[in-house]
Amino acid sequence: MTTVLQADPAAAELSGKVLYIEDQTTNYALVEAILTQHPKVQLIHAETGLEGVRMVRSERPDFVLLDMHLPDISGLDVVRMLSDEIAEHQLRVTILTADSLTLDIIKAMSLGAFEYLVKPVRVQALESSMRRALTRQ
Repeated sequence: MTTVLQADPAAAELSGKVLYIEDQTTNYALVEAILTQHPKVQLIHAETGLEGVRMVRSERPDFVLLDMHLPDISGLDVVRMLSDEIAEHQLRVTILTADSLTLDIIKAMSLGAFEYLVKPVRVQALESSMRRALTRQ
């Protein structure tokens, strides 16, 4: 009798391109440090919402981390502008915010944001979110 071992999906190595739209260098550096544990994940960065929208369309990331408070437009506006990419290309957008559940977060989720995490983000929560997004779970 042959035994077939199933691979543990949690143990699978993460890979893909992640765009972090964030204007605070400290927050970006934290995510960058976390992602050093995942060498097959490429992290790219935008400091404004409009730059982030342009990068989504030109770089085609697999996953977007999005701050809700950006210097030019709100994270909610970014989600609105990316609605086609979210719907048609199944782009996963996770909101990272210092706010607890607000009306803007609820609106962003209703427009197709994948999930939200409250800052300061726990490493395990961020990695779990990335795993769900990059493995399409």
